[in-house]
Amino acid sequence: MGTEKKPAGAAPSPPQPPIRDPPYADYLYDIYRARLMADQLPIATTDSYRLEEQARKVMTKEVAATENGQDAIPARPAAFGYIAGGAGAGTTVEANRRALDGWALVPRMMRTGRKAVDGTEMDAATASLRDLRVRLFGGPGRGPPVDLSSPVVMAPVGVQCAYHPDREVGVAAACAELGVPFSISTASSSSIEEIKASLDDTSVEDSAGSPSPAPWYQLYWPQDDTITASLLQRARAAGARVLLVTVDTFTISWRPTDLDAGYLPFLTTNEGNAIGYTDPVFRKKLAEGEKSGDDDDGKNEPLTPENNPLAAALGWTSEVFPRRARPWSDLAILRKLWGDDGAILIKGIQHPDDALLARQYGADGVVVSNHGGRQVDGAVGSLEMLPEVVAAVRNAEAREAREKESVGKEPFTILFDSGIRTGSDIIKALSLGAQAVLVGRPVMYGLGIAGREGAKHVLAGLLADLDQTMNLIGCSSISDLGPHMLRRGGAPFKASL
Repeated sequence: MGTEKKPAGAAPSPPQPPIRDPPYADYLYDIYRARLMADQLPIATTDSYRLEEQARKVMTKEVAATENGQDAIPARPAAFGYIAGGAGAGTTVEANRRALDGWALVPRMMRTGRKAVDGTEMDAATASLRDLRVRLFGGPGRGPPVDLSSPVVMAPVGVQCAYHPDREVGVAAACAELGVPFSISTASSSSIEEIKASLDDTSVEDSAGSPSPAPWYQLYWPQDDTITASLLQRARAAGARVLLVTVDTFTISWRPTDLDAGYLPFLTTNEGNAIGYTDPVFRKKLAEGEKSGDDDDGKNEPLTPENNPLAAALGWTSEVFPRRARPWSDLAILRKLWGDDGAILIKGIQHPDDALLARQYGADGVVVSNHGGRQVDGAVGSLEMLPEVVAAVRNAEAREAREKESVGKEPFTILFDSGIRTGSDIIKALSLGAQAVLVGRPVMYGLGIAGREGAKHVLAGLLADLDQTMNLIGCSSISDLGPHMLRRGGAPFKASL
């Protein structure tokens, strides 16, 4: 993780967070200690191939009230189907796993740990810690870099109240405890301000007592630019500096699981609309656009989400799912609204030419993603396209450097999601050129099984798996990874995922 040269007069980069100590891998031993000392088993399975089925069993039955005061939770079969299902026949969900399982790690042995920057040996305890830190947007350009304690970001997932009453505020707190950025979805069932308050109330579990990482904000792009401006202002006020613009979900795909259940939460249960309903500009426009009908005094009152939920839901969903894509040139609008000191990532990129277009039109990076297979059936697995996207972008950067056209540009950031389930999955994506990954479904399964603590358990387990696997393959830092750590031809595809 080398240092970037800064232009004369540039502001110094903030210091990176310390290497995590105790390491994430200690969670593995915490589980064994809990069994030994308290006869306590994990709150949810640690097997990523069994997690979905466990969530199915829990969410399709009523959960009884507990002695500590938690109310009973009704069965949530449609909500489980909503998070677990994919587009069409689910072939893209399967393709994501085939792409990951088609690569195999090549471990190296008897590597004794990291060395100091000057090449000298560290003490054994310090050298044994894996350096999982990553720096995004790290070069001359817009704003300071974004430093992460690990290469893992919580993906934006909407409607979390459907999976468990702890909803987004609970998952955000779980992420904060582990030092993982939480991505606020436009389709959240908690407001931006509620999520920010939850993050502020939660401390990071590391030796340095670092503050919780700033949230990221994911945008389903409204048609009305004044509503977009209001959402982005609220996100910036909450501390967000990274904007995830989801470009592959401007309309809902053909999802048989949801269609068979007649379940579209934004309309059928009025869930996932909290950010719109708490937005002053949307509420103002809603009130100006229609009347709610006669009240007790025979007068029409302004329409609100409270007095006409269906009309409000239809108004909000028509804004954020307008059924047509935006042109690339509209990124200039977002740049103006988000600011030059913030980073913009285009989420939903599969083709290398689209990554180049994102770069051409002023984005700071892309997320190579097919929305977890939820949008297009029969599409290519996300990891299949990652090497092509990386090659196209890095070749363009090298060409511009030779031609001296890249002065003042920061390196283009490339993240990955779709199909991540294990620590080795993360390592494979990083080895193929991603700088960090987003994880979604597994954490939602943990939420559905056991609320905030279940989400935290799944995320802590994934980080421990990553940390321990890095140790076992002889890699002491993220910079040790690359294509040389992989070979084609991994384990057979497991259809259970």
